[in-house]
Amino acid sequence: MTVISIEATAHHYDVIVGPVEAGIDRIRDLARGADPILVSDVRVFALHGAKIAEALGADPVLVPEGEAAKCWNHLHELLGALAERGASRSTPIVALGGGSVGDLAGLAAALFKRGCPIVHIPTTLLAQADSSVGGKTAIDAFGEKNLVGTFHQPSLVLADPAYLDTLDAGQLRAGYAEVVKYGLIDDPAFFAWCEANGRGLLAGHPDLRRHAIATAINAKARIIAGDIEDRSGKRALLNLGHSFGHAIEAEAGLGTVLHGEAVALGMALAFRFSAEAGLCPPAEAEAVINHLAVIGLPTKLSGVGLANKGGRLADWMARDKKNQPGRVALVLTRGIGRAFLEPAVDSRRLIQFLDAAP
Repeated sequence: MTVISIEATAHHYDVIVGPVEAGIDRIRDLARGADPILVSDVRVFALHGAKIAEALGADPVLVPEGEAAKCWNHLHELLGALAERGASRSTPIVALGGGSVGDLAGLAAALFKRGCPIVHIPTTLLAQADSSVGGKTAIDAFGEKNLVGTFHQPSLVLADPAYLDTLDAGQLRAGYAEVVKYGLIDDPAFFAWCEANGRGLLAGHPDLRRHAIATAINAKARIIAGDIEDRSGKRALLNLGHSFGHAIEAEAGLGTVLHGEAVALGMALAFRFSAEAGLCPPAEAEAVINHLAVIGLPTKLSGVGLANKGGRLADWMARDKKNQPGRVALVLTRGIGRAFLEPAVDSRRLIQFLDAAP
């Protein structure tokens, strides 16, 4: 078991990487005698939920699986369920599931009575290595990914790698994109580790999975320190590949392409764009693209049916939250482990690049 302490301005919480049982008493302590409320989806609850609900005496609320959960209607329904169960401002809301469950439950916890504690028990690699940490919550709205949300830091995160044994290969690969991202941002040694061990991680080696999750969480904690609300530009580096990726998700139709798949393709595009601009050595861009392809992640727009749609993708990217009025901001790279935020990318050049991209 590994315990990682996260400092989020005035808020401190722990991430426990290990058996979920190690954190059950911590949740009971947070509850102070009240019954927590467990939020999960039908599939995850059938796999893991009954045992946790029984251990906590938690009343379950089930939401749809995947991106479909992240909408106004389901946020409204979840808030209603909290009200029906008489939740107070000290009632822990326990999110059991992947990133979508965490986003929806976290936003509901932030809004209900102006804030309840949220505990994340992530069940996907993407959520364990990335989205359960950092406090971002959101739903999709008006066709855009994560348009409506807030920051609400968790009180505890329990990341049990054993849960990954129930994931299908596609979900594992999608989560792996968010793992390797941390090597590409500022840790070339970790990217080299991923090249050597990525397939073993996906194949189920428990030590490799624990190492990857702990490394990613420590990296995220370091990057967000001092920029909790993503305003200075430091935390923006976590969005490597995401401006492209969110546009891909929106244009394809939210939920059509898995988030991690879109991020992988977005990182391939960021490296290609940086190489064409003379910022990144072409050999390093090719190394990244080749690794993602070997893992089985998409690296070409044609692979997701979005070739020759530069104008459409650029329109979505123009709405990105990192942008300033009249400027498109992109996380680009000078090479593996050397990501940076470019605050003003030429839109015409971006459209030309996307139209020509394979």
